[in-house]
Amino acid sequence: MQKSFTVILVATLTLSACNSWRESRVNPSNWFGSSTPAAPTESVVNDANALVPDTQEGGGLFSRSAPEDTSVPIAKIDELRIDPTPTGAIVYASGTAIRQGAYNARLVRVDSEENQENSVLEFTFRVNYPARATNTGTERSRKVSDAINISQDDLQNTRLVRVVGQQNALESRRR
Repeated sequence: MQKSFTVILVATLTLSACNSWRESRVNPSNWFGSSTPAAPTESVVNDANALVPDTQEGGGLFSRSAPEDTSVPIAKIDELRIDPTPTGAIVYASGTAIRQGAYNARLVRVDSEENQENSVLEFTFRVNYPARATNTGTERSRKVSDAINISQDDLQNTRLVRVVGQQNALESRRR
């Protein structure tokens, strides 16, 4: 009886000490806070050589030209969530399109020197729309979501994750 009581007492005290793990900075689920609204950034387009076509090396006999990117940023970002995984994190974003029928939703990484200097991981939420006209519909029918996996190496130097749309941007800071 004395041995089992001692074992139960030690186990209870050990488990009660684990409560501080939830608020610890070591806990991966505490690495990023909740998302906050941010003003969308404007990108500067360098059109110095707009009329000069881009040439590709290694064009062979049967090679095709790269398809034209017709995607546009989504109208409004509704949610940004960062879920930790054993190999890094999953960045999940959902937004509302301008009209129904949006497809090929994807988070496109924006690489710039400013983002690297400020330890910012920035994505543009892009979608394609059908060529034919579609209804505007309800907001619920225009919801689109996408997620992207980020490696541990990319997260080591990251202090801020930002997802940008046409009208707004959401960002989440690392704690």
